[in-house]
Amino acid sequence: MKPARDKVLNRARRFKAAAASAAAAALVLSGCTAQPQGAEGSNGPKFTLSSSSPDPGSEIDNFNWAMYAEPFSLDYAYAFDYPDNTVLSNVCESLFRWNADLTTSPGLAAGFENPDPLTWVYTIRSGVKFHDGTPMTAADVAASLRRHLDPEVGSFWASSFQNVESVEQTGDYEVTVKTVRPDYVFNSSLVGAPGVVESARTLTETGPDYGNSTTGVNCTGPFQFESWNAGESITLTRFEDYWDKDLMAKSRQVTFRILPDANSRINAFQTGELDGGFMIPSNAIDILNANKDAGTMYFGKDSSVQSMVFTGLDGTFKDVRVREALMMALNRPALINAAEQGYAVGTDSLTTRNVWNEAAPATVDDAFAALPAIPYDVEEARKLVREAGAEGSKFVFATASLNAAFDITARAIASAAKEIGLEPEIQTMSNDKYTTLFSDPEARAGVDLMVTSWYLSANEPLEMYSVLRTGDFSNYGGWSSPEFDELVNAAFEVRDPDERARLTAKAAELAGEEVVWGPLYESVTTMWLGNRITGADPSINYMYFPWAAKIGGR
Repeated sequence: MKPARDKVLNRARRFKAAAASAAAAALVLSGCTAQPQGAEGSNGPKFTLSSSSPDPGSEIDNFNWAMYAEPFSLDYAYAFDYPDNTVLSNVCESLFRWNADLTTSPGLAAGFENPDPLTWVYTIRSGVKFHDGTPMTAADVAASLRRHLDPEVGSFWASSFQNVESVEQTGDYEVTVKTVRPDYVFNSSLVGAPGVVESARTLTETGPDYGNSTTGVNCTGPFQFESWNAGESITLTRFEDYWDKDLMAKSRQVTFRILPDANSRINAFQTGELDGGFMIPSNAIDILNANKDAGTMYFGKDSSVQSMVFTGLDGTFKDVRVREALMMALNRPALINAAEQGYAVGTDSLTTRNVWNEAAPATVDDAFAALPAIPYDVEEARKLVREAGAEGSKFVFATASLNAAFDITARAIASAAKEIGLEPEIQTMSNDKYTTLFSDPEARAGVDLMVTSWYLSANEPLEMYSVLRTGDFSNYGGWSSPEFDELVNAAFEVRDPDERARLTAKAAELAGEEVVWGPLYESVTTMWLGNRITGADPSINYMYFPWAAKIGGR
């Protein structure tokens, strides 16, 4: 517990930071330019990336981790957002692991072969047990993967299995996947939710209740599900019979505390009520950095891009000129400084360079250089809106008070829209309801624009552009381009990652010209560790790697 004097000082710091945020927001809304776009501050780099935190020196009984929202479900078929996967990654495991440097390595699959373009053969790791003590077999793997093919399940990850014809157990520890056409993205997707393995018996016995707050899950990770107190917390306990002895959990328990209010989370970090968290609100980073007595801020690799998503392409944003105009009216360099306090990087891409790491550097350079750049030009933006006959056009802009950065971004977008002659109607909703916009078409009914921090879950940029194909689950605006579809589908069939990247780059260029989504900036993974704990890696891989197992006492 921190002394009362420090609490008073912290309140003063929070007030100062809030005032600075308000001033910065005004800067964005007025269209003035602040510091140059990117991670550079006036005195050098704003942040330095770390690959890890110090190794722990002891085991601990428990630590409390911050959550900004409650998971939609712990069912891997519906784990599509940050809260879901932050918890699930410690309980359920995939066929491959996503490492902190965003490379992949064997997980529940000890190896694989691709004997022909339509066949993937997976060697399943032996000696692995589910949390109920039963052994994991190839039958469990086959049942878990096949579930994504079942229309009755309605998996949010069904598009990853779009080309899969069959998933069969072909040996005691072997599973074979057959595809109807070559698909070299499918294998990379198995590092995430599409590759999660659950007990086949559990799936059968729990049926539609699988993954909810009363049933939980029965997987193979270093932690097992203990309880879910809806709206308040989720508790996991250490699985003592975990297969990977090098990754045995160093804490006997972890409790995820659900605190939607950002100020409450930051206060709890500083008082020691919460031991750590990811996705730290940017307006609190400087406060936490200054409070060394409470803990340490870390920054790491990310695969996320903050973007505007045009969900209503049959209304105001039907004409590409209006979409381009709204992007052109946004002062993105100033937005980075106002919304993210400089803890972000400017981009014209819907992907980070991190996820292109299997292609040659020169190929990646060419891909990013070919992307259309949209300059900040309010006068030209007004002209485009007039040419499109869209002056005075209304649109519904859905938003939520996820954090100060989200609020500032929403105000900046609304202000930019008004400045070029559009009429935004802002619909502010709860964090949980906002999350459903990305999984429920009915929830999006009547919404024309929303903002997302869209992360990729594999080292494959094609994962991003595949969701913009005609009819895809995450093609929220219903955009359709036969030329784009042809490029993406052709890229799926290319085995060589460099050639696949070249085709992906062409698709990215086309999507950029059409402004299907509007990239605002790249995120950086932020992590706070209180002074009681250490061991976690500051990397977006926490979505699909049992990061909590590495945490122990200092």
